[in-house]
Amino acid sequence: MGDSHTWTAAPAAAEQARSVLAAAWSCAVTAEGGREEFVGAHTVGDDGRVLLHVPEDSALLAAAVCAPRGEPSAVLEFADVAPVPVRGRIRARLWLAGWFAVQDGHLAFRPTRVVLRRPSGAVVVDVDDFTAAAPDPLALAEARLLTHLADCHGDAVQRLTRLVEPDSLHGAVRVRPLAVDRHGLTLRIERLRDQGDVRLPFHAPADDVGQLTERVHVLLSQASAASCPRALQWQRTDGDG
Repeated sequence: MGDSHTWTAAPAAAEQARSVLAAAWSCAVTAEGGREEFVGAHTVGDDGRVLLHVPEDSALLAAAVCAPRGEPSAVLEFADVAPVPVRGRIRARLWLAGWFAVQDGHLAFRPTRVVLRRPSGAVVVDVDDFTAAAPDPLALAEARLLTHLADCHGDAVQRLTRLVEPDSLHGAVRVRPLAVDRHGLTLRIERLRDQGDVRLPFHAPADDVGQLTERVHVLLSQASAASCPRALQWQRTDGDG
């Protein structure tokens, strides 16, 4: 079983949904004409509307042109994939149900229902909240930041485990950075047969990369002052033997 934990200082569902939408590179569309997958084909407006750039021979575009009202219903699915290789890399899924309309030869999608599925379960996001929300300010930089942390600062990741409750580290074989947002950093703790996530909240929100660097340095200073988790020490000893 994975760890159960309280998501202290975590982004609201509407903000997380907008962050998934902003950072996603691909999407799957299910409509009357069937299901199609598109890569690098969508852009997002400030109000959460999705503009989908599809080929002229796309069945989806044909369905929109031929729809009696010119607005066929559809469901768009986006996956939030962890940039660092971990078990279970899908961190969340976002579904948008709504209507397509043809706009300048492209498809403009207006959502009427928003569902976000996280590890803790699915939540229906109020459409007005979704429209008003903004993506996390670190959403577009997250992949680069986490990859750099994992590839170049593994020692720092290990040091941060000193802030984790020892019970959560029992049997740990690997700890990787899973996610970061303006509110905190999440670590994925992998064991032989399962994994769990632990969130390390920042003392204050980080609205840009410079502030994020300061927040992480504060966490590292706190970790340096803490004792090394015994559970992780035992696992290292067993692995070294």
